[in-house]
Amino acid sequence: MVKIDAIVNMEKMEDVKDALQAMEVHGMTISQVMGCGAQMGYTQTVRGSKVDVNLLPKVKFEVVVSSIKWAEKTVEAIRNAAYTGNKGDGKIFVYELMDVIRIRTNERGPKAVWEEGQKE
Repeated sequence: MVKIDAIVNMEKMEDVKDALQAMEVHGMTISQVMGCGAQMGYTQTVRGSKVDVNLLPKVKFEVVVSSIKWAEKTVEAIRNAAYTGNKGDGKIFVYELMDVIRIRTNERGPKAVWEEGQKE
């Protein structure tokens, strides 16, 4: 099993979500986060004083897929949906998962993530 974390621009949230749903990746967690990277924020004037704003609003997607094959497809879908070519497009992190436990049933591994009859 593979976990994919993607941090993308707020404006791209619906595009990424739609791209994942189109490839039948339905299990995802989406969070609003703040961060900085190469974009380095911006300067704005507040009550006559210049203020550096270096933490920008982003969206974080967390997705678990069954295999490296699915991880590659998922990463490509996210990358294509989030891409603008500008600084701040985001980052994608890919991790190997040791285990997953469904609290309700105590199922472990892939059975804890996918319901019976759902594609893995």
